[in-house]
Amino acid sequence: MFNQSRRQFVTSTAAAGMSLLARPALAATQSEWRDATDLAERIDKGDLSAKEAVEHAIRMAEAAQPKLNFLTVSDFERAMDKVRIGRPTGPFGGVPFLVKDQLSYIGLPTRAGSRSRQGSPPLARQSVYTDAFDRAGLVVLGKTAMPEFGFLPTTEPVASGVTRNPWDTGRSAGGSSGGAAAAVAAGIVPVAHGSDGGGSLRIPGSCCGLFALKPSRGRMLGTRKDIDATSLSADHVLTRSVRDSAAMFALTEDSGEGARFAPVGLIKEPLDRRLRIGLVVNTFDGSEPERDVRRAVLGTAKLLTDLGHEVVPTKWPIGEKFFQDFLLFWSSGAAAVAAQAKKTQPDRKLEDLFEPFTLGLAELFANTSEQSLGQAVTGLKEAASAYDPWFASSKLDAVLSPVVFTPPPPLGYLSGSQPMDILMERLIRYAGYTPYHNVAGGPAMSVPLHWTREGLPIGSQICAPTGQEGLLFGLALQLEQARPWAQRHPDQWFA
Repeated sequence: MFNQSRRQFVTSTAAAGMSLLARPALAATQSEWRDATDLAERIDKGDLSAKEAVEHAIRMAEAAQPKLNFLTVSDFERAMDKVRIGRPTGPFGGVPFLVKDQLSYIGLPTRAGSRSRQGSPPLARQSVYTDAFDRAGLVVLGKTAMPEFGFLPTTEPVASGVTRNPWDTGRSAGGSSGGAAAAVAAGIVPVAHGSDGGGSLRIPGSCCGLFALKPSRGRMLGTRKDIDATSLSADHVLTRSVRDSAAMFALTEDSGEGARFAPVGLIKEPLDRRLRIGLVVNTFDGSEPERDVRRAVLGTAKLLTDLGHEVVPTKWPIGEKFFQDFLLFWSSGAAAVAAQAKKTQPDRKLEDLFEPFTLGLAELFANTSEQSLGQAVTGLKEAASAYDPWFASSKLDAVLSPVVFTPPPPLGYLSGSQPMDILMERLIRYAGYTPYHNVAGGPAMSVPLHWTREGLPIGSQICAPTGQEGLLFGLALQLEQARPWAQRHPDQWFA
């Protein structure tokens, strides 16, 4: 699909391409764009046009796609149509943008990384959350790759192929928002949409050296019906700078009458008060992470201490049973999509529509009694109810932990084609730090403060009580100011 759209784009915009080639200085200007905020300001000042910005982003996408495979469908022609007559209105008018292939967007199909939805038609409707992107003036270039239905923390779906990490193309870009993370890390776009149902923003943020924040449940537009521990997913973006994330948050949070939380608004300044921050290094079952991850999280603890915060040891308020309950509930999603496929595509074999891991999850659900499922849901709700008291009982403002158990793993290590028993064991270990915040509905972020000696990024996770995104943004701005990361570029850098 990408190649077909690319040919159509090249044919229909040959004149635009010649214009771009005639302006070699644009590439130099582009390389100086620090983030979406800076790019929007330059377009607003007239330093370059929205058309030039979008043209250049498309050229970068074309160059990067064969190496990283981050796109599932491109929308280049419509993107150019939006900027040919001038700058789109909105605070980010003319800034190139990408949406994850799980979010509805008018004119594009939603395939969710699965062969079962390869024939999905372009949509005629989109969510109120997506509407906010259009109001902001962002120019969508296409949709980004994800693992099948977001079930895995790596982006290696059979449907669209492997997405590669710009820091090391033999490594995973994370998941499920892996295509978005690869695109932002490689400098193709300064910001891209993602979603997080168990770590799917924070994990690729850690793998690709980006800032990623998962909002509180019910915080964002269109999520007022998400009310308990079974509502796991939250939408936001992956960015190179904290201010871009904060600005996008202010544009997409639910601030209307009846909103669950008081609006955060636009956080611009670093935190100016001392926090008491808990530190937990090991996983729920007490396993110690790999050496580089441990070194990174302890390094972040030291940085926080140097900044004047109090860092104290703490323990997770949940145990090993939590992840068992989570995986059992997770399997219900696989069972649902498999059941839907049986109804809508009765002549197709499930093995031709879904990956082995998805079918394995569906089988796990099928072999689970209704009583066991009910107990798992009850367990998740109990875990969720322990979240805010965890902070209150220890007088903690935030908690620091790793994001994942290892640095970005080699491609194939977490692939959906791995035997079910091996993959389950690896998942519980690798992705054990992030799902609790989805179940609890609390905000959590991955901050890119460390790299291994081999040049692989390692994020540090910091979470806060429900509704405290403002505190996290302020702390992130403080950390970014103390240890800037935006100047670090991966080997695959296209800006």
